[in-house]
Amino acid sequence: MSSKFSGIIQINDLDDFIGPGQECVKPVKLEKRPTKKTGVIELADESGSVEKQKPPVQKAKISLDDCLACSGCVTSAETVLINQQSADELIKVIENNKKFIQDDKFCHVKKIVVSISPQSRASLAARYNLDLNTCTKKLCGFFKNCFSAEFVFDTTFSREFSLIESEREFVERFRKNEQGSSDAKLPILTSSCPGWICYAEKTHGSFILPFISAVKSPQQIMGSLVKDYLCKNVFDITPDKIYHVTIMPCFDKKLESSRKDFFNEFHQSKDVDCVLSTIEIENLFQKENIDLGSMQDGILDLPFTLNKDQTSVKQELEKQELVYNHQGGGSGGYLEHVLVTSAKSLFDFDLKPEQIVYKQLRNSDFKEVNLEINGEVKLRFAIAYGFRNIQNIVQKIKKKNCPYHYIEIMACPSGCLNGGGQIRDEQTNSLSKDLLQKVEITYNSVKDQIPDENRFVKNLYDSVWLGNDEEKLKKNLYTSYHEIEKN
Repeated sequence: MSSKFSGIIQINDLDDFIGPGQECVKPVKLEKRPTKKTGVIELADESGSVEKQKPPVQKAKISLDDCLACSGCVTSAETVLINQQSADELIKVIENNKKFIQDDKFCHVKKIVVSISPQSRASLAARYNLDLNTCTKKLCGFFKNCFSAEFVFDTTFSREFSLIESEREFVERFRKNEQGSSDAKLPILTSSCPGWICYAEKTHGSFILPFISAVKSPQQIMGSLVKDYLCKNVFDITPDKIYHVTIMPCFDKKLESSRKDFFNEFHQSKDVDCVLSTIEIENLFQKENIDLGSMQDGILDLPFTLNKDQTSVKQELEKQELVYNHQGGGSGGYLEHVLVTSAKSLFDFDLKPEQIVYKQLRNSDFKEVNLEINGEVKLRFAIAYGFRNIQNIVQKIKKKNCPYHYIEIMACPSGCLNGGGQIRDEQTNSLSKDLLQKVEITYNSVKDQIPDENRFVKNLYDSVWLGNDEEKLKKNLYTSYHEIEKN
């Protein structure tokens, strides 16, 4: 793998970089000139002959330097952090481990843990024509046999906590808002998309941040599981002795993992050390001539079944679907989970997922859902994907005419399955409609599971890791945001 800025960024084509919205979050403003005449360009060759041409209409080109100089997306300082996250860096850790073992310096060896997002897994399964269960086994085998990973986890599990806490947060804020509390801002805007968070902090700052959910993303909750729970309950080591790698559908996840909020100052350790995009994994396969379908099978691990004395609980594992999903689409199902559970918590109304009906608004990435009881609308929820729809929502909030209580926001059009780090069509170098549809079908091919019914999640809430303790919950499952001052 190249050690350049990112395997996703192609200098001759920046579409992957600004792919989440297919537009810059701070688009170039073209000044209107007070003239009715059409501009004409005169081209003269060496002989002096003149040819008049109308200016061609072209898509604006944005250079890498332009992007890095803008406070809207990625700053030059952040690129240093991103450079530390590549397959090359992971390989360096593996090579260093081998040297330490040869030199009997076992105290310096870092244990490698890999966490795979369900969106990345679906993209890889679609690319190699594998079903999700087979793809999961092959990926586990690859990381354990080729990258010496001690454990391979699925962030679908850490998403359970994100969904549960999102509902808890909404119910609490809704009730306070109904009581007139000025601190309980509505609508709640979901926070699992780092592209959206980066945009909010740098562009709208202190105004919009109180509306954003404080719940950590599945990636960062898995980071807490690995660097806190796993360290103490399985390895009995400090977090700096684990090198935690995540496989994500989005380039912006590299920025999220580099936030100071997710850095342990005492142990000088990040919750997630290295984020690799789906396409970087595919590039690695191509570079090493690896056929994923031919890889030896491996076993997906579950962090909540592990402890110092016993590495698995066989009977419990046999009852648990290792590869499962959540109702509500390829971006995690935040809207549907919060709507269904809060309908019960707030109004004692049993809403079934199949009863949820979306109303499309301006486009397919902007939809709304209303909870209506006895002819009265109790809750208004919405989905807003892509920066155009996000900007529309922000403006409504600023004008105080936003009718919604909760909004699932993602920077990428069509959501996380269409992330900027997902595998592209080999011929068009884009995520075509047919390929996206194939990824969606693959993603939805496994059984849905309700987070509140997961016995392992309940066990962790009762464990010393969380202990249903407010302080521990805040530390491991919640975060905060910061206004970025403009240059």
